Amino acid sequence: MNRTAFPAALALILSGSLIFAQQPQPQPPADQAANAAPAHAPNPHRQTMRIAKQLSLTQDQTSKLEPILASRDQQIAALRANPALAPADLHKQMRAIVQSTHQQMSSVLTPDQMQQLRSIQQSHRSKSPQAAPAPAA
Repeated sequence: MNRTAFPAALALILSGSLIFAQQPQPQPPADQAANAAPAHAPNPHRQTMRIAKQLSLTQDQTSKLEPILASRDQQIAALRANPALAPADLHKQMRAIVQSTHQQMSSVLTPDQMQQLRSIQQSHRSKSPQAAPAPAA
């Protein structure tokens, strides 16, 4: 009897674990998934600190730069949240925001610092697999 009881018990245990394995995993509610932060959420403070270090900005320049970058990020987020916007219009408006940001930054940075920043941005674009041509500034 022990010879048949052991295989039967083993079969029962294995079939029970298969039932649990086939049950669907609970999904997070849709509103939680929509509110999840993207993998690389914009962080104007971190970007300002990186630029400040790369370009040796003064404290005054640094304090003026962060609101410019924060405004850019808010404007771009608003564009991306608009489902009615056609992709071509989205691209056109994003380029306008980037150009406006560069103009604002040029009032804070020296011409040499702006040139350094363009050079850094260009080198990042050339390393990117989806490198796009830089907008004329």
